[in-house]
Amino acid sequence: MAYLVLSVLGLSEIGFLIYGIMKSASKRNWTIRRLIADAIQAVLFAVMLVLPGVDTSFRFKGLIFLLVIRIAVTGLLALINRKKVEMKKLGGKIGSLVISLLLITLAMIPAFLFNDYKGRPLHGEYGIKMCHTILVDENRVEEFEDDGSYREVPVYFFYPDEDGVYPLVLFSHGAFGYYQSNASTYMELASHGYVVVSLDHPYHSFFTKDTDGKTITVDPEFMNDVMSTEDKNEEVLYEMSKEWMKLRVDDVNFVLDEIIGGNEEIGPVLKMIDTERIGLMGHSMGGATAVEVAIERDDIDAVIDIDGTMLGSIKGAKDGKFILEDVELSVPILEFENENAHKEALQAIEEDYPYPNNMIRENADVYWGCFFEGAKHMDYTDLPLFSPALAKMLGSGDVDNEYMMDTVNSLAVEFYDCYLKGEGQFSCEESYQGVR
Repeated sequence: MAYLVLSVLGLSEIGFLIYGIMKSASKRNWTIRRLIADAIQAVLFAVMLVLPGVDTSFRFKGLIFLLVIRIAVTGLLALINRKKVEMKKLGGKIGSLVISLLLITLAMIPAFLFNDYKGRPLHGEYGIKMCHTILVDENRVEEFEDDGSYREVPVYFFYPDEDGVYPLVLFSHGAFGYYQSNASTYMELASHGYVVVSLDHPYHSFFTKDTDGKTITVDPEFMNDVMSTEDKNEEVLYEMSKEWMKLRVDDVNFVLDEIIGGNEEIGPVLKMIDTERIGLMGHSMGGATAVEVAIERDDIDAVIDIDGTMLGSIKGAKDGKFILEDVELSVPILEFENENAHKEALQAIEEDYPYPNNMIRENADVYWGCFFEGAKHMDYTDLPLFSPALAKMLGSGDVDNEYMMDTVNSLAVEFYDCYLKGEGQFSCEESYQGVR
């Protein structure tokens, strides 16, 4: 619909120019006509709000602002030019058209970058409620600040709209992701009777807010290091990943301990959480975090790794190879991989290369794994549904993303139903046809 809006407003601008060329006018009269044209454009957009995909959300906020400002500015110019009788020149009219089209196009960039995405259909019996708070860890000083402030961890809860006690699932986002990266998964789980808490890792998250309302953006050095991992050897990667994992594991352990300990700042949702049934999951580096915490703690019952290299099992590097700790994973694990990662894991086995995910698979008491043909890293999040353009930039394949996320979400529900609720038997295919 963004193209329709742009076409309608663009045609109205061209129509105004043609009329202006056919009907010569003084600057005073031209400004009055411009004011009328601006008002007509605002009315046209208001009428188009009844169409699906056209709304007053952030996608069209810039355009709405532009339309309002143009009416105000043109109205002011009409007052200024009320006594000007000299004729409006053709060059000025054409220049006005070019500027108008450019401003409208720029204002509509968000509408082209982002879809009118409102989530996926839910299949559970419950409606969804949400709440959030920021937990302050007074045992850790924020290492990204120099003011001695404590580490703050925003937490967002998605839970059934009916009172009861439900299993807990904690989600950790990927590098420079954010808490809503897999919102459709949280919503689907909550609709089936789970309390899902998704946390932000400040300075690893693309953006979040602290207790003062300040926006905290991703740390540039962290972002640069993650984006340039292919240029670094195993020794350097080990040192970097060790720092990344410690920060994230500490965040997850802190949030779990606050929930289990009954921190009243969390609010009424606290009484709905069954702390005897806990699942972990995460995407990318968040998946690695979930697995590491599941290895360390004895109160985790199941874990899902969504396309994450299990960095926590790397204990060093030498001669261009990682040194892996031979750890045991005593809880069931479900791993989703992109197609290339799946092929690389198989190649690592053939070449006897120490790849952490292969070691975890071999040592897990219960392991399930699958990949989607043609899928890339970001296809396991909601980003391709929300912004296909950004997803392509970050790594998205030619797959049916609605089918993919619906399948991922369904498998997550079935997995946790089996291992957290003791309902049914879980199984998955080795591969799924994700290609369009």
